[in-house]
Amino acid sequence: MQPYLVFSLTAALGAMGELAGHERRGSLVWPGRSAILGLLGAAMGIDRGGDFSGLDALELAVAVFDTGASLRDYHTVETIPTAAAKRPNSRPEALAAARGRTNTTITLRDYRVGGLYGVAVWGDGLEALAAALNRPHYTLYLGRKSCPLAAPPGAKVIEAASPESALSQLTLPPWRRADRFGAPAIARTLICDATADDAIREQVHDVPRDRALWHFAPRRVALRDVAITVGGAS
Repeated sequence: MQPYLVFSLTAALGAMGELAGHERRGSLVWPGRSAILGLLGAAMGIDRGGDFSGLDALELAVAVFDTGASLRDYHTVETIPTAAAKRPNSRPEALAAARGRTNTTITLRDYRVGGLYGVAVWGDGLEALAAALNRPHYTLYLGRKSCPLAAPPGAKVIEAASPESALSQLTLPPWRRADRFGAPAIARTLICDATADDAIREQVHDVPRDRALWHFAPRRVALRDVAITVGGAS
């Protein structure tokens, strides 16, 4: 038995990970490690360029209860030719200098609608993290700033024998609880660091080596096909 911090993540819209290209920004179907550590940092009041070394040492597992539906937004972007305005002091000044010679392009933004995930965290400082999640310093969102959480994460620290056992003790949003609708929520996929016994693995580059230079090292993650059942409120 060991302590785990567990909490849920759900949002009307979520956009998680994927390469940030100019014309298209996709979304994974579950939040990655960097997204969760960023959310924990926001709860703790750590600025984007702050010290995340205490969070980098944490271990995580993510249970996927509902990946949500996909949604694509067609987003227009207006750019200004560099020859039209050199070193403007503001965007209005640049637009005035361009005099209608702006370039408008359509870009694509992918989202997930109504996803529901459970997160288990283990390591040092869990009680402080739970308190921060329940009273966050900055607004918590699922990926992009336009995607605030639809419900409080319900963070708590519990004792359990494994991440799967810990995640079964989640407090889910009211509209997903069995005590209201009779059917328990069941996660079919668990994402965590891979071990030698895991058959389904993927390689991701999300272990920070130099945050200032955006250098990340690879790690192997496992997608475990397990049934994690949350019976209701606790």
